[in-house]
Amino acid sequence: MKIIDLKCAVIGQSPVVRIVTDEGISGYGQIETTKPYLKPQVLFYKDFILGEDPTDVERVMLKIRRLGAFKPWGSAVSAIEMALWDIAGKAAGLPVYKLLGGKVRDRVRVYNGGVRFPFNGYEPQDFAENMAKMKAAPEGFTIIKQAIGYHGPMLGHLPDAMYGEFRTGTRYPNRGPLTERGLKHLVACVEAMKEVLGDEVGLALDCGPGWTVPDAIRFAQAVEPLGILWLEDLITGDYTPYVLADLYREVTTRTTTPTHTGEQIYLRQNFVDLVEKRAVRVLGPDPADVGGIAELKWIAEYADLHGILFAPHGIFDGLIGLAALVQVAATLPDNFIAFEYPVARPEWWYDIVTGLPSPIVRDGFIEVWDRPGLGVDFNVEAARAYLSEEDRDFFD
Repeated sequence: MKIIDLKCAVIGQSPVVRIVTDEGISGYGQIETTKPYLKPQVLFYKDFILGEDPTDVERVMLKIRRLGAFKPWGSAVSAIEMALWDIAGKAAGLPVYKLLGGKVRDRVRVYNGGVRFPFNGYEPQDFAENMAKMKAAPEGFTIIKQAIGYHGPMLGHLPDAMYGEFRTGTRYPNRGPLTERGLKHLVACVEAMKEVLGDEVGLALDCGPGWTVPDAIRFAQAVEPLGILWLEDLITGDYTPYVLADLYREVTTRTTTPTHTGEQIYLRQNFVDLVEKRAVRVLGPDPADVGGIAELKWIAEYADLHGILFAPHGIFDGLIGLAALVQVAATLPDNFIAFEYPVARPEWWYDIVTGLPSPIVRDGFIEVWDRPGLGVDFNVEAARAYLSEEDRDFFD
């Protein structure tokens, strides 16, 4: 079997990769729904992989892996890797999890991810009301993650919450020290959420990036009695092209509240310091940014050897990304907690992808399916309606 074409179409806001073979089998991968601008980057790799056997996944990846970078520039490589595994599974007549070593669990736990409700404000009562809606969601999540602090616009709506000016106009531009008033307000919001969730539903917090080390330590210690599952991206994180493991370790060693990072990091090599220095308690790479699903599994096993837990990112990975997360999560070691559940963006994606269960999530879990490859495919005729003129030949 040989690769004869690499195609990419932007469907909605998601670049979708299709690898075409000379035996009529195609494999699909998906880039996050926030990155339509990456189509040219996908096509950059075409000449590197034409003529290769797609079922020799690692051999193909060795040709392109070093040509990616931290989020968002590893997305194209990651999507190509998923498409290769999709082909390999279809060619063998096996689900991808069989090719990754076999499953160790029949269902995988997920947390809310793309299931969110709008806020009315940023007072503790607003967080409590939001958590009540989340707790009542039909998916029955056993873990809910909520943004707080520097993750999002919250601090810009709270007078005198931080020293310095709250900047706008670029992605996550803010960083700096919090005032005493600001820190106390954030703690009060967390207390209000836990009052609603009790010990029935775990609470994780997406915090930044942007905190100073002293504030991160104070906050982590202040919420210790609340049993928070993790504090994500306090120092670095989303769209930050570096790691700063030593700073994370300084926070981690001063608190019993678990710290978490990893969604922006590309390739296993860039997790070495975080793991070997035990700089965080939880790692959360995204298969759509880290280099693919085999890369993610390697990192999970390496983390497990060092006593570090694992909760992969995935909020914008789309339905093909969801399928990839289910397949790899089924194979991960016992340090796996849950992965972030992506939903269709726009909702009509549910009409153009086949193979997903209905409902997808039951009582906070997704049953692992056994169809070949990633186990999902396109309803081609339905999907054609959403192709732009320049992508009309995507399924041909």
